[in-house]
Amino acid sequence: MAVTTTANPATRSTQGAGAYLHGESETMPREQLVALQLARLRETLRNAYDNVPLHRARLEAAGIDPAAVASLDDVRHLPFTVKTDLRDQYPFGMLARPLGEISRVHASSGTTGKPTVVAYTPSDLSNWSDLVARSFAAAGARKGDVVHNAYGYGLFTGGLGAHYGAERLGCAVVPVSGGSTERQVQLIVDLKARVLCATPSYALAIAEVAGNMGVDLSKGPLQIGIFGAEPWSDAMRREIEARLGLKAMDIYGLSEIMGPGVACECEHRNGLHGWEDHFLFEVIDPDSGKPLPEGEAGELVITTLTKQALPMIRYRTRDITKLSTTRCDCGRTHVRILRVTGRNDDMLIIRGVNVYPSQVEAVLVGLPDVAPHYQLVVERQGSLDNVSIEAEAQAGVPESEYARIGKQIAHHIKSMIGISTAVSVKKPGEIPRSQGKAVRVRDLRPKG
Repeated sequence: MAVTTTANPATRSTQGAGAYLHGESETMPREQLVALQLARLRETLRNAYDNVPLHRARLEAAGIDPAAVASLDDVRHLPFTVKTDLRDQYPFGMLARPLGEISRVHASSGTTGKPTVVAYTPSDLSNWSDLVARSFAAAGARKGDVVHNAYGYGLFTGGLGAHYGAERLGCAVVPVSGGSTERQVQLIVDLKARVLCATPSYALAIAEVAGNMGVDLSKGPLQIGIFGAEPWSDAMRREIEARLGLKAMDIYGLSEIMGPGVACECEHRNGLHGWEDHFLFEVIDPDSGKPLPEGEAGELVITTLTKQALPMIRYRTRDITKLSTTRCDCGRTHVRILRVTGRNDDMLIIRGVNVYPSQVEAVLVGLPDVAPHYQLVVERQGSLDNVSIEAEAQAGVPESEYARIGKQIAHHIKSMIGISTAVSVKKPGEIPRSQGKAVRVRDLRPKG
């Protein structure tokens, strides 16, 4: 599959940053894109109605005939789907295809109950690989790159999703997964990886271990980082770029919709291009469920348009973001999803103030003498929730300075977020490191 560029090659890096993989689809005029979405929406609704009892019952209850959907505006009348639906229908109640037509099954960890099971037909897997390849090309990867893939393999969709997408693009993939971080540092150097795939928090862990080994990865072969699977701030982006010497790109996805590759940044990094030929995106008020105008922040809702095995109708992602259909300077016409600032289910209400872990991260990362590793500890004090912050000092900072650093952090949290909080400064390495998604909140509140 050839990589094509825009009509003005002078705006393109010679390294192929932002090159189109599917030029006709990525630059499709919006009126054509809308027509394609409507046709595929009708097909998805018919597939869901005919083959998934839960979807059929909800559509009938709402009085909706899939064939009668006349415009994309009608999507607001369709019922929502939520994560608990997959758990309630565990394991295969949401599938629109018999197991004989399924090629692969992934699942969440199930740490909060039954896992959510997702499945793919051969066509689904091919589309997934295409969209990850498209995303990687937009982010700057190119055919012939060595891709160091430190996303977790197995039931988590990140590892295999990135793997097959990079292969589809024509890259050489190092399927290292998570863990054995010292070995990963050596492989990055020895195999001359140009692209690193990982969660943002694990990318920082790799940089930290490299430093302890006396290896400066910022002077090494890495040029592009494709990071996702957890919210991360611009401050974290700058920290990663400084430590690894690469351009850090944001990729978005979730297993219920497909996996990685639902959206990705291009070289302009002014929002993630959501691939509208395969997905329909909305932003709603998370409380009322009503659609919000373009540019207003709310909860991202996604409807799949080409999924065969697991069609999703108005899936509530719980991710908070904004949408923009303003044409990007890269020439792509697909909607831009502004960077996810947090999740509804991660939000804490501390004495009437809404707080997301990513807000705390934005304050901490880059402060003098403070390492980019932290946890929020939530406890119940009387009838109110209280949050304290555990932050980590940079290596080499004397413990006699910890009290001063803690006061400095508390002052910045108060002035920038609006809450008063206790801060405990830990020694380097005391905050737990994650090989996958970072655990930012330690919830000590009574259950139930």
